[in-house]
Amino acid sequence: MHFVKYHGLGNDFIIIDRFRGPEPSFREELVEDLCRRGFGVGADGVILAEPPLSSGDARMLIYNADGSQAEMCGNGIRCLAAFLKEEGHVSANPMNIETGAGVRVVEVLEKGESGRMVEVDMGLPDFYRPSIPMEGEGNQAVGVPLEVPGKTLVVTCLSMGNPHCVIFVDDVQGFPLENLGPSIEHHPLFPQRTNVEAVEVVGEDRLRVRVWERGVGITLACGTGACASFAAALAENRTGKRVWVELPGGELDIRLGDGGHILMRGPVVEVYRATLSEGWLKTRSPRKG
Repeated sequence: MHFVKYHGLGNDFIIIDRFRGPEPSFREELVEDLCRRGFGVGADGVILAEPPLSSGDARMLIYNADGSQAEMCGNGIRCLAAFLKEEGHVSANPMNIETGAGVRVVEVLEKGESGRMVEVDMGLPDFYRPSIPMEGEGNQAVGVPLEVPGKTLVVTCLSMGNPHCVIFVDDVQGFPLENLGPSIEHHPLFPQRTNVEAVEVVGEDRLRVRVWERGVGITLACGTGACASFAAALAENRTGKRVWVELPGGELDIRLGDGGHILMRGPVVEVYRATLSEGWLKTRSPRKG
């Protein structure tokens, strides 16, 4: 099985090209093993690059590292756009990529010292509880209490095509995201689980963010998480209309566009191209536990 490895600020993905036809060796049950560091390729997710189903230029299917399928991934779609451009699968620029959260418009820009710059229109943030989805009273969950083991947090929840729970903190490095992330991800108020962002407001144009990604855990970066953090900060009047979001893997440039759409720009890098050995595919990797 052939694949290409990309990353956006350390948020890394295995991209499998299905433009030239189905990849017979790929099976959904391989995703967890493929992403398992030390025993497989190692990645935060697997992306299938596919021809469009309808009016788009391409289609993205994305799996989290635990094998679950995600609706949308901001860094993943930026990596995919660069891959599609590099392979010559899509000549349009900007391009329309179909996702589980709808069509996203992505533009591949110039190459810089940190990689190929790619901008994506992430669409409108959605704070309506049923859209997230999130159980509970009221139409929205902006600055509301959330009970977790041992404490009560104040959170703002929304959808960026996938669910997010944003927590504003004084010190993002000191916040116990490793301990609280799993409890929040699997909280009964989130029927489809949720991503979790700890956000420190550094200034009117700067946020510092750490992310517990649904189905993955702590990641070096998360595009939808960065956008959700920005949208939540705007909703609570904590920032201006353009911010730099500092993540452990680097920075993203995020701003408010026309009609309230959120635009995200940042670098992506092709890491390597490779072929999985037949031996690995036959035996797969040892299971955890």
